[in-house]
Amino acid sequence: MKKLLTLLTCVTVLLTGCSSLSDDAKTALTEKISAGYIESSGEGIMLTQISNSFHKTELNANPISPNIYCADPTAVEYNGRLYVIGTNDHQQYDAVGDEGSNSYEHIKSFVIFSTDDMVNWTYHGIIDTGTIAPWIISSWAPSIVSRVEDDGLTHFYLYFSNSGWGVGVLTATDPLGPWTDPLGEPFITPNTEGLENCPVPFDPGAVIDDNGVGWLSFGAGKAPGGTNYMPGANRIVKLGEDMLSFDSEFAVIPAPYAFEASELNYINDTYVYTYNTSWDARTEWDYKRYGSSPSACSMAYMTTKTPLDPESWEYRGDYLYNPGEAGLDYSNNHSHLHKFKDKWYVFHHTMLRQKNVGTTKGGFRSLSVVEIPVDESTLEITKVKPTETGVAQNGNLNAKSENYGACLFTSGGIGYEMNGSLVTAARADENGAWIYIKGADFGEAAEIFTAKVKGSGGIEIRLDNMSNPTVSTIAFNCDDYTGVYSELNESISGVHDMYIMISSKDIYLESWQFI
Repeated sequence: MKKLLTLLTCVTVLLTGCSSLSDDAKTALTEKISAGYIESSGEGIMLTQISNSFHKTELNANPISPNIYCADPTAVEYNGRLYVIGTNDHQQYDAVGDEGSNSYEHIKSFVIFSTDDMVNWTYHGIIDTGTIAPWIISSWAPSIVSRVEDDGLTHFYLYFSNSGWGVGVLTATDPLGPWTDPLGEPFITPNTEGLENCPVPFDPGAVIDDNGVGWLSFGAGKAPGGTNYMPGANRIVKLGEDMLSFDSEFAVIPAPYAFEASELNYINDTYVYTYNTSWDARTEWDYKRYGSSPSACSMAYMTTKTPLDPESWEYRGDYLYNPGEAGLDYSNNHSHLHKFKDKWYVFHHTMLRQKNVGTTKGGFRSLSVVEIPVDESTLEITKVKPTETGVAQNGNLNAKSENYGACLFTSGGIGYEMNGSLVTAARADENGAWIYIKGADFGEAAEIFTAKVKGSGGIEIRLDNMSNPTVSTIAFNCDDYTGVYSELNESISGVHDMYIMISSKDIYLESWQFI
């Protein structure tokens, strides 16, 4: 009781000098102080330079991350956020450097991002597949689905390519883990009974239909007797109730000019199979109803209501040009269609970050996304091009929520602090590092800036333009993460772009919030 009275006395003294604050702000600040937040010291090192170490401007939404190479995206929605998981090309890059190439053999993890507005992305870290499932050769091309099970929890099933030698599966009850290996061995290999004519059973695509039934597609290469036009190696299977077994024979998907990158969707009681077409010359074509054959290494799709009947699959066209045909660099591709907040998107990868960095021979890929028209009644998908511009913001970022320090549209001089596999904070890798947030909503009035920080120096907040005057400054010198607050120069309202300007190297930003 004595400690509580002492704390309340200190809070009262601190708030005495804040007479300009509204009653709501004083109440919120009291809660922060009670949680251990301290007032800005006013003695930090203020901004003397601005980092030029950035690989994405404020004008372009692609790639989604200016910092991390990542490919082969899949996505799942959870608690109002969209989680996107992909092949960790950055692991290969870290192993071989600028002079090396992306031959994929060092990749044994997946990258995790999330968003609630499609332009400000939080980098959460990795799923360390090599530690979770030490039997793997490498791990590529994930496909994730989720379902609420009898225990009332949402269970996530992450299927992935075990190099070119089949499919593995991990499970969790949260997209950020912990993830576990339920089988202790591959789910599918070339030796799996029934797959004698599927030489490369990799690149899984999973979906759970409206009846709660799981399905898995996969496959590449040429079956015996296969041709460039009809390779004959693509497969689909009905999954058991546990999502870890098979409840049907493996059926053929007769996908013309198939190459790799299987994925599945379920739209309007129909199964939608998507895949990456090959680079081969289009010498045959029987689907003239849908115009000419798909362009080289583009994304195409097929539909059916009876997925285990090969003759029921209908080719519907291609829907995503190869990046090279859109004026970007040519590359392979792997896409995922996803509806989020009433809009359809196609996630894919490009060479944009590699180009922006200046490395052109490595083959290190970056996640990108474009909006795509999908007519759910007819299942017509309009063909679109990959772009650097990317998508428009879908909703605003709530500046009055506690936001991750690692949430950003783009940044300069920023790295990340990891605790095991997960990111704990954004880290300034040089003096004058900065984070750009697009479309932050401050509501009717924001009066105080708060942040959890570690290090020595200061953080300035600027709105709408990096050269605009500072609206808030916090200064600190702390060896451990500490909550710090400072009253704004004047209250802020409405929606603004925002710059978090960090004075000094080795400052860590765990989270921030306006109140």
